[in-house]
Parts: sequence; C-alpha cells; structure tokens
Amino acid sequence: MAGAPGNGKPFPDGSKMAKIHWNPKKMETFPAATVPGTQHDVDFMVKDSKRFADSGGWGYAVFDYNAASDEFTPGTMADKPPQGNNATCGFACHTTVKTRDYVFTDYGHR
Repeated sequence: MAGAPGNGKPFPDGSKMAKIHWNPKKMETFPAATVPGTQHDVDFMVKDSKRFADSGGWGYAVFDYNAASDEFTPGTMADKPPQGNNATCGFACHTTVKTRDYVFTDYGHR
C-alpha cells in the first residue's frame, strides 16, 4: 500500500486526514475502561508538497470545540501546544516523526 506510516513510503499529494480529540472519561458500567467523553477539538492535515513545502509538504489546522456554545473556533497561541493562525501550526510537533512522513498515527493490519 503506497503512503501509509510503517511501510516507509510517503503519502501522495492530495492525502487528507482528520482526527477528532475527545476528553477521556471512565465508563460508568465498567470503570476500568476509558471511553470518549466531551469533544475537545478536531485536527486536519492535507498533503500538498508545493503549497506547504516549508512544513514537510503538509498543511495543518486545528479547531477547538466549545460544548457550551456547540461551536468550533480556530486554535490560538493560548492552546497547548500553541496553534498559530497559519497552515504550518502543527509542523513543530510533527518533526519528531519526519521519517514517517510527519504522521504519528499507526494503522492496524488486516
């Protein structure tokens, strides 16, 4: 399979990823288990080697979720980690996985 972490091949241009972050909570019926609680944010990555050449070919975005208003807002420098208002906001963290085409996620084998 071309372009999946773990096989040594980079993702092709046009690849897109989304990751939904949830605040963990203990499962009420089985407290030893942790399950998704309230939503925290949504992260996006898109591969475009020309457009995002200064960030490993990837553009990044994060949108924080506010449960009280049921709205998403762009990440800010007050976030942890800080999120600038440009497409390279996630690049600094992702440099630790440069050899995996800047992608942290492992995919299960079928």
